Amino acid sequence: MTTTDKTGQRSWLQDMKRPKRGVPEGLWLRCDGCSATVFRNQVEENLNLCPECDHHFYVSTATRIKQLLDPDSFEEWYADLMPGDPLGFADRKPYKERLAAEQKRTGMTDACTVGRGYMRGRPLVYAMTDSAFIMGSMGSVVGEKLCRAVEQATEKSLPLVIVSGSGGGARMHEGIISLMQMGKVSAALARFRKARGLFISVLTNPTMGGVAASFASLGDVVVAEPNALVGFAGPRVVQATCKIDLPDGFQTSEFLLKHGFIDRIIHRSQLRTELARIIDYCAH
Repeated sequence: MTTTDKTGQRSWLQDMKRPKRGVPEGLWLRCDGCSATVFRNQVEENLNLCPECDHHFYVSTATRIKQLLDPDSFEEWYADLMPGDPLGFADRKPYKERLAAEQKRTGMTDACTVGRGYMRGRPLVYAMTDSAFIMGSMGSVVGEKLCRAVEQATEKSLPLVIVSGSGGGARMHEGIISLMQMGKVSAALARFRKARGLFISVLTNPTMGGVAASFASLGDVVVAEPNALVGFAGPRVVQATCKIDLPDGFQTSEFLLKHGFIDRIIHRSQLRTELARIIDYCAH
């Protein structure tokens, strides 16, 4: 029964019984750095950085291209390369189904995107691995795209920038075919170096496994974003295997800079400018 006042108008008591409207899903993010709850739009407008602690959130391939390369300058190569299932692999579900689900969810054919673009007017070959697609693990397509990108940089005498965002190493679903990609890409980079090409490797959070153990560590200049996790096996695996307490900040980019594994740490807001500066410096 609707409650009305003496004038016949709907009572405010009735309005109080309306169900509360919930907060739209995805409006807020929990920061992994400071645990603050932050507004998603504010984070995205701030280069995917936490406004409270400056934590560097994950950045998708499309967003990273917009952040680093000149507008509308990126020309993607080999977008039609599709992964196969040489082993007929299945764990919780068949590999073919996993690939189809990842492709539908991410809009990517695999974990790597390569092509040519411009960075502050400087032409270059650009490549990136993306942890959103099976943790950025390196299968046959990832290795083939990277190898072809390196060969194009060699042929065209262009600098090469590879941004690594891979929480996984060699993709177990493809067995030895996946493992051989480490050597294949490394060999292409050796030929690129022999041709006096410039390779800048950018490490982001995370860069792990076979990616960190191969091409990501072979740059003429190796830079990283702040507090990126970089290594082969994860800290918990290392600690459990070696039975020792690990140093503070073990496998972070700051720890690796201190021990000479990387050359510089560059804040995301300065990454485009500093990469262009490195290209200019090494060109002379």
